[in-house]
Amino acid sequence: MNTQKPITLLICALGGEGGGVLTEWLVDIARASGFAAQSTSIPGVAQRTGATTYYLEVFPVPLAALAGKRPVFSLNPVPGALDGLVSSELLETARQVGNGMASPQRTLVISSSSRTLTTAERMVPGDGRTDNAPLLQAVQAQSRALQVFDMGQMAKDCGTVVSAVMLGAIAGSGLLPFTRQAYEDTIRHGGKGAEASLRGFDRAFAQVNTQQAQVDLVSSLLSTEEHSASVSKGLDADLARIFPAPVHAMLALGHARMVEYQDCDYADLYVQRLQQVLLAEQLADPSATQGYATTREMARWLALWMAFDDIVRVAALKSSASRWRRVHGEVKAGTDDLLQVYDHFKPGAPEFAALLPAGLAARVTRWDRQRVAAGKAPWALPLKVGTHSVFGMLSLRLLASLKWLRVRGSRFASEQALIEQWLTGVVEGTRQHWQLGHEIALCGRLIKGYGSTNERGKDNLMHVLEHLATGASFTSNETRAAAIAQAREAALADEAGKALNQTLVQHGAPARPVRAQPIRWMDNPHRKPRAAARP
Repeated sequence: MNTQKPITLLICALGGEGGGVLTEWLVDIARASGFAAQSTSIPGVAQRTGATTYYLEVFPVPLAALAGKRPVFSLNPVPGALDGLVSSELLETARQVGNGMASPQRTLVISSSSRTLTTAERMVPGDGRTDNAPLLQAVQAQSRALQVFDMGQMAKDCGTVVSAVMLGAIAGSGLLPFTRQAYEDTIRHGGKGAEASLRGFDRAFAQVNTQQAQVDLVSSLLSTEEHSASVSKGLDADLARIFPAPVHAMLALGHARMVEYQDCDYADLYVQRLQQVLLAEQLADPSATQGYATTREMARWLALWMAFDDIVRVAALKSSASRWRRVHGEVKAGTDDLLQVYDHFKPGAPEFAALLPAGLAARVTRWDRQRVAAGKAPWALPLKVGTHSVFGMLSLRLLASLKWLRVRGSRFASEQALIEQWLTGVVEGTRQHWQLGHEIALCGRLIKGYGSTNERGKDNLMHVLEHLATGASFTSNETRAAAIAQAREAALADEAGKALNQTLVQHGAPARPVRAQPIRWMDNPHRKPRAAARP
């Protein structure tokens, strides 16, 4: 420790995470311990477009030993001159490192592994998330030492906020010349919530104070092999013998989801469909040079499509015990607190028709279309259900028990028909060429969301199957596979569909047909009445 220069620390927190409270704690601890300290802050633009950063300097020599002298502090952090960088979010840590704040010779970086998606990541129709591995590698390359753990999850487990966990991490690192007792005393003086804050502080202190545990954690974040192996252990022995090892992790998740979503018979249908893909891939790639990538991707996207969201599924999720525990933890409700949760639903004619047989469903949807054609809004039933009440919970559980009705409904039949069409395209494409089948399998990414977003994704997938997978002429299967990949990425990048239409036309396929939309005429309430004509 350089006794001639202050210890410099940059704290990065998102909105609502208590970064200001954390900085005040540190300043209070420094002054109570007899050290000079100063802090400044730079507010961010919004909760995620910009974090609030807090800069702290602490002179490592007690004021009593300075013989009346006072240290001179800086108001802003100097890039490359930080002793410590503490951040509550991984991408924010990487952003500060990219700004040159950390240096591999000097800076200790303590970061949370959790992510809060940026606006740009949320806007992408596909998977727009930034990969964590390159972020960790960049941070590790520009830090003297790196400590990484999930601060957000630790805070939830302890019933506190992230600032208490960050304080424990700072204390456990030994960066500042304060005793552990000084940290804990300051937290106790915080009043309400002190016990929960102390739990978070203690957990983070132990986490960071054990260096070897941090090394193991960083290694596990950079590689998912250990996670995949643990998931494979839950796979049934018979399925493990049928499917190769690279498929086990995704198959175990998909099979468990089918059982939870419907029943064992539905899970067996999932396995039968996946076996068709496996057989085709074994014929197309007998030496398994591709690692059964097509079967693995189908295990993922097939499970997601077969477990489509309907009102039965929503009711099951809303009334689950895990959801109640999660909400209870998010609001930090204590054992003596009363918690009331209201869920708002607005099911329309399509949601009710989905559970009816095809004949009745057609009559309901035709009636609703006639309403819209007449200038009225689509029919919907607004509901406010108190999930905390006995009546509300019983209502949701009754609706969730209608799994037997789901398989007799019109939507179940239509979804299975579309799934079979996609499955046939994957199997036939794989038999022709491995890459062709793989690209068609990846088109399962187009099926996401609910309502109009889900319908649009299915329309896009069917259009690609009919006009690119089997329609337009190509010089080879490789060029056909490349065209399908380009169409898929275009559909995921542009929700309006203009990029997809351009890609389709570029490869000799017709653009998607324009859907007819009824024109609704509305009276202008501000229009002045016309004067009557004179005789």
